[in-house]
Amino acid sequence: MLAPVKPLLAAADLAICHLETPLSADDTNISGYPVFNTPHELADAIKEAGYKGCSTASNHAIDAGADGVTATLDALDEAGIAHAGTARTREEAEAIEVHTVKGVRIAHLSYTYGTNGIPAPASQPWLVNVTDVARILADAARAKQAGAQFVVVSMHWGVEYQTAPTPEQQAQAQTLLASPDVDLILGDHVHVLQPVQKIGDKYVIYGLGNLLSNQSPAAGLTPNTEDGAILTAQVRAQNGTASVERVTYTATYVEIGPYTVWPTGSGPARLRSRLDASYQRTLAAETSLPGHERDAQPDPR
Repeated sequence: MLAPVKPLLAAADLAICHLETPLSADDTNISGYPVFNTPHELADAIKEAGYKGCSTASNHAIDAGADGVTATLDALDEAGIAHAGTARTREEAEAIEVHTVKGVRIAHLSYTYGTNGIPAPASQPWLVNVTDVARILADAARAKQAGAQFVVVSMHWGVEYQTAPTPEQQAQAQTLLASPDVDLILGDHVHVLQPVQKIGDKYVIYGLGNLLSNQSPAAGLTPNTEDGAILTAQVRAQNGTASVERVTYTATYVEIGPYTVWPTGSGPARLRSRLDASYQRTLAAETSLPGHERDAQPDPR
């Protein structure tokens, strides 16, 4: 499913994914929408594709309860994939995920707006990180104080299937990126692409679309639910700090049926019309914010 994008991910110094669904410990009770439980082999596929870490805070993070959180993180640990956003214990929830890349310490934080009305047990409120801007800023500050030189925040936010970010997304991005402790925001949840915006000298991508999913017009949804993007942030480290110099992206399209993720510029000829249409939708999404100039460039096709 992910083999066509493996070269892109393997070329990165650090590739981070968003895993929206729980993973089943033994592949029993597998389920789809609206309450998910996913085969644990997906963790191996994530590793094989080239990812080194994933955000796991989502509105479906506790669909399978505390046992689902445990099974998910156990599967990721077994595959050697770091994770942020959910936790098995209070101590794990307080820890900061840190990747060391070419000597630069990069912290990854992850939060979700909510959990579809499924509450975390009162005795385990730390199972999933729920968005609170003051808490995010405090966590980012704690990461920097502990030695991180660059902090990435994954935000599960926005209104599903809407290509323009909401006023709340924009306000949260402004507040977070105004802090010296937050360096990049990666958005997910809305299942369609939303634009990249440069705020000051930092970047937010409001929504990365769908990389691998079962959403499509066949399910009664819009065609752009088949579109995604692999975002590349070029980071320069200097004098103990790090910042994003440039952002580019590779447009992707998920073929429903054989379930294969294709870069739109290099997929098979039999899909050319669909790949071209997907690419054009991606270009349109990047300018869907009123008055917004394009802040990320598509990679050459």
